[in-house]
Amino acid sequence: MVILKEVKTKKDLKAFVKFPFKLYKDSKYWVPPIISQEIKTFNKKENPVFNDAEAKLFLAYKNNEIVGRIAAIINWLEVKSQDQKKMRFGWFDFVDDLDVSQTLLDQVEKIGKTHSLNYTEGPVGFSNLDKVGVMTEGFESIAPMITWYNHPYYVKHYEAAGYKVEKSYSESTFPFKNVKPEFFKKAQELIKRRYQLKALKLTKTAEVMPYADKMFDLFNESYASLSSFVAINDIQKEYFKKKFISFVNPEYIKFVVDKDDKMVGFAIVMPAFAKALQKTKGKLFPFGFRHILHAKKHSKDVIFYLIGIHPDYQNKGVHAVIFNEYYETFKEKGIETCFRTPELEDNIAIHQIWKHFDPVVYKRRKTFRKDVA
Repeated sequence: MVILKEVKTKKDLKAFVKFPFKLYKDSKYWVPPIISQEIKTFNKKENPVFNDAEAKLFLAYKNNEIVGRIAAIINWLEVKSQDQKKMRFGWFDFVDDLDVSQTLLDQVEKIGKTHSLNYTEGPVGFSNLDKVGVMTEGFESIAPMITWYNHPYYVKHYEAAGYKVEKSYSESTFPFKNVKPEFFKKAQELIKRRYQLKALKLTKTAEVMPYADKMFDLFNESYASLSSFVAINDIQKEYFKKKFISFVNPEYIKFVVDKDDKMVGFAIVMPAFAKALQKTKGKLFPFGFRHILHAKKHSKDVIFYLIGIHPDYQNKGVHAVIFNEYYETFKEKGIETCFRTPELEDNIAIHQIWKHFDPVVYKRRKTFRKDVA
């Protein structure tokens, strides 16, 4: 018999966060989160997303052992402003037992019905900057720090519970040697002259910060047309600046501005922290920081985290300016392999800008949906 328990105490929350450490203890490919940061994600005083969202966390027990977990999430901005009557769920992990997964999903569906929502979708986080999707391909490659890893049996549990595919994502990689500057070198010079643009040279985090709000505003504008996009508000901007910017090498953040210093394009690349995070075992102290800092300085692999172009400048080649900046930076640092985060498979525009690099899809993932109204 499966017993469900809502997370109410600090002890419960720590057990919720640490359950995957047991579930994936024998996996070479799972990447642990930093436990303290994961706990803060669900702290209503720490994470401003709770100003516009709510979450209930649940643990599933069998024979007094934790055998599953799930976060039931409602983003009220999405529900009220976009009229998306969606019940989100994420942080969904479980042993290979259909009773366990079904019990957890039943609880999410029950909450959705209580709030008169029409359907559930997951796995997703609170917003578009959170992790997304259950892996369906690529189980034998290490997971980036910004995605979830899962066992291959997960998909059959969604299907058994009556869930259907809602969105499909792919993750691609290409060796840096595939990058041929002739595809963008001359073009970016022409584009900068034609539209009076310039790329900013950033070498210190302090130089990034004055532009960070503009970057998030541009993120909101450039991604607004994507399905289920929820804009980042001013309070969340401050939170994400503290959470992410310090982790990113300033030279890996690229801004393109016009003659009036208005931002028209940006990109964020992160060093590949996955192997370093495996060494930390979820803890920054006493030695975890050392592994993170070493990866930040010396990793030869990078992950393209975000790229955004102002709608007025899309299809005008601004990405060529950004690629040229990264080419020079990566060449200097001896970067060997580039990875891309999950991208919607129907986002043709984003796939087109990478075509000259001959990327190879190495992972696929999906979100699943079920009507509950």
